[in-house]
Amino acid sequence: MSRRGDRLQNKGKRGSRRAAAERAASRSGSGKRKSKSKKTSSATSTGGGSLVWRWTKRLALWGGAAALLGAIFLTFAVGFAARSIPSFYQLKATQNAQTILVRARDGTEIVELGPSFGVWLDYDEIPENMKNAMIAVEDKRFRSHYGVDPIRTTGAIVEGFTGSRERVGGTSTISQQLARNIFLNTNRTFDRKAREAVLAMALEWKFSKEQILELYLNKVYFGGGAYGIDSASRKFFSHPAKELSVAEAAIIAGLVKAPSRYSPTADVQAAVDRAQVVLRLMKEQGYISAQQASVDVDAVQLKEQAGQNSVRYFTDWALPQLDLLLPETFAPIEVWTTIDVGMQRAATAAIDSNTPDGSQGALVSLDRDGAILALVGGTDYVETNFNRATNAMRQPGSSWKLFVYLAALEAGYTPDDRVVDTPVTIDGWSPRNSNGRNLGETDLRTAFAYSVNTVAAQLGNEVGFGTVASMARRFGITTPVSTFPSMVLGSSEVRLIDMTRAFAAISAKGVAVEPYGITKVTTAGGELLYERERPRETSLVPDYVVAGMTDMLQTAVQTGTGRAAQIGRPVAGKTGTTSSNKDGWFVGFSSGITTGVWMGRDDAKAVPGLQGGRAPARAFAAYMRYAVKDRAVEQFDTELNLPEWQLEPDEEYLYGDPDDYYFIDEDGNLIEPGRRDPSENPFDIEGERPQDGRTAPPADEPPPAASEDFLERATGGELPGNSGGSAQAPPRTPQPPSPVRVIRPENTRSPNQTAPPGQ
Repeated sequence: MSRRGDRLQNKGKRGSRRAAAERAASRSGSGKRKSKSKKTSSATSTGGGSLVWRWTKRLALWGGAAALLGAIFLTFAVGFAARSIPSFYQLKATQNAQTILVRARDGTEIVELGPSFGVWLDYDEIPENMKNAMIAVEDKRFRSHYGVDPIRTTGAIVEGFTGSRERVGGTSTISQQLARNIFLNTNRTFDRKAREAVLAMALEWKFSKEQILELYLNKVYFGGGAYGIDSASRKFFSHPAKELSVAEAAIIAGLVKAPSRYSPTADVQAAVDRAQVVLRLMKEQGYISAQQASVDVDAVQLKEQAGQNSVRYFTDWALPQLDLLLPETFAPIEVWTTIDVGMQRAATAAIDSNTPDGSQGALVSLDRDGAILALVGGTDYVETNFNRATNAMRQPGSSWKLFVYLAALEAGYTPDDRVVDTPVTIDGWSPRNSNGRNLGETDLRTAFAYSVNTVAAQLGNEVGFGTVASMARRFGITTPVSTFPSMVLGSSEVRLIDMTRAFAAISAKGVAVEPYGITKVTTAGGELLYERERPRETSLVPDYVVAGMTDMLQTAVQTGTGRAAQIGRPVAGKTGTTSSNKDGWFVGFSSGITTGVWMGRDDAKAVPGLQGGRAPARAFAAYMRYAVKDRAVEQFDTELNLPEWQLEPDEEYLYGDPDDYYFIDEDGNLIEPGRRDPSENPFDIEGERPQDGRTAPPADEPPPAASEDFLERATGGELPGNSGGSAQAPPRTPQPPSPVRVIRPENTRSPNQTAPPGQ
C-alpha cells in the first residue's frame, strides 16, 4: 500500500512537472510570436525608408549623369567653337560694324552711317584707368570667371522673378559682350543667349584675359559711329585715348550700357550722372581712391559738335527696323527711304522759326499711303537727339475730339444736328469752355469748329467713353486710353506720329494708314534684300462718317480755331491745347498730305501764349505751302450719303404733328391721337428726370446707330478693334432727330470746376 502510494505520488509529481513545462512552452511560444510581430513591423518601417532612399539615390544618380552628359556636351561645344574662332590677329584686323548709306525717295544720298575706328591700342598702351573703369561697371569678376559669371546669371534669374532693378550693369560679361559684338546680333532670344555663352567660354578658352580686354576696348560701340576707345576719345574729347583722364575714362565706360541715352553730345547731365556711378564703383572695388572718385566730371571739356541735319531724327526711327526687315548681315547696304529732301528742309525751317523760345517742336508729315515725307523730332539734334515726334507722349488737348465726333457720327449724328451748349456735370466733373461762356443752341459743325468742350463732354457721355476709346484704338492710337469723362478733352497721353496717322486715315477716306519710312534695301552691289509690299486696305468707318468728319475738320480751319492753318487751298484739321498752355497741337491735311505739329517744353511746364491755333498752326501752314505746291488742288468730299436706317421716311413729311395721328411708340404700344404725354420735354433724352420732378422710365444704354453687320457691309470688310465696343447690337428703328438735341446728364449744374480749355 505504501509502494502504491509512492507510485501515485510520483505520478502526480510527473503530471505537475508536465503541466508546468506546457505552461512554460506556451509562454515561450507567445513570446516568440510577439518577437516575430515586432520584427515584421520593424521590417515594414525599414522597407518604407529604404524606398525613399532608393528613389533619392536614383534621382541623384540620374541628375549626376545628366549633369555629366551636359558638361561633356558643353565641353565639346566650347571646344568646337574655340577651334572655329579666328585667330587673335584675324579678329584684330576685322571690322564688324556695318556701313549704311541712306537715300531719299528720289535716290539722292542724305546721310552715310558707319563705323569710325581710331588707332588700335595694344593692351599695354591702354590707360589703366580705362581698363579698370570698364571692368568696374561692366564685369567686376572679369578676371576670375570663365566667360560666364554664375553669380551674375543667378542674380539675373532672381531679378526676373522678383522684378528688382537695382543692378547697375547688364547680365552679360565682357567676354559675352565681345562674342555678341563680333559674331552675333542683338536679338533677345534664348537661342542667341545660349550661343553667346558658348562663344564667350570659347573666347576664354582660346585667348588670355589681356587679349579679350584688348579686343573689347578696341571694338565696343560707344555711340555716334565711334567704335573703340580711341575713336570715342577723339569724338568726345578731341584727343587720343592714351591721354584719357579718370573722369573721361568714367564717361566713356558709362556709354556702353546705352550709347544714345548717355552720350555727352546728346545729354550732358545724363552722361555726368552715369560717370559718377562708374567712379563710385571704381572706388568700391579698390581701383581708385576716394579723392579720385570725387573728381568733377562737369569740368570735363567736351568737343564741340558741328551742326547735324534734322534728318537724323528720321534715321534714328527708321534704321532700327532693319533688324526685323533683313537677315543678319554685316555687309554694306543702301537703304531707300520715303524722305523728301525739300520737305524735310521746309519742315525743319517751319519748326525752327515758329517754336516759342525755350520750347521744343516736332513735326510728322505723311503721304496718303503712310509714307513719311518729313520728320522733325526737335529743334536741335545735336543738343538733344530725343525724338519727340515718335517717342514723346503728351496730352493732345482738343485734337482728341476727332475720336469723340467720329463716334458721334457713327452713332447717328450729322454735322447739321442741332445741339445745346449748356453747363454740364458728369460724375462730379464739370468741364468749361476756354472763353468761360456757353453758346446755347448751335449745330454740331459749329461746336466742333470752335472746340466747345461742354458739347464734346455731352457727346462722349451719350455714345460712351469706352466707345470713344475704342474709336481711338481703331484709328491707330497705341498708347493707353483712359475712359474717365475727361478723356474727351484729351487727357490721355499720345504720340505725335499716332495722332498724325489717325488724321491721315480721314484724308484717305477712312482707310487705315500705317506710317513707314523704308521702301527697299539693297547691297552696295545692287542686290535686293528687301522691298516693301503694299498692305491690304482696311476701311475703318463708313464713307458717310468720313464725309461728316471731313466737313467739320474743314470748317475748323475755315472759320474756327484753326484759321491760322489756311494755305490758299482746302485744308481740314484740328487744334489742340492742354491746361495752362503746356502743349500746343495742330494736325490737318490737304491734297493728300497729312501733317501733325506739336510744341511744348520737355519738362511739361507752361509756355505763355502757346495755343494750338497759334504757333503750331502757323508752323503747319509754313510747311504745307511748300509741301503741296506741286500737287493739284483737291476739294474735299463732304456729301453725306446716309444709310437707309438714318434717313427719315418720306411719307412722314405728309403728316402733321404726331399728336394728330395714331403711331407706335418705341415699346410697340399703339398711341391714340391726342394721347401723347403733354408733359414730355422734347429736349430731354430717354431716361432723364423731367423738370416737374416726376421720374422718367429707366433708360437703356444709348444704342449704336448701326449694327456690326451693317458697318462691315458699308466699309467692305471686318472692322478692326471691334472688341472695344464701338459697333454693338443692332439698334431699335431710329426716329427722326429732334429739331434741337440737348445731351444733358443728371445732376447738371453750373460748373464750378475747371478742365483743360479746348482750342
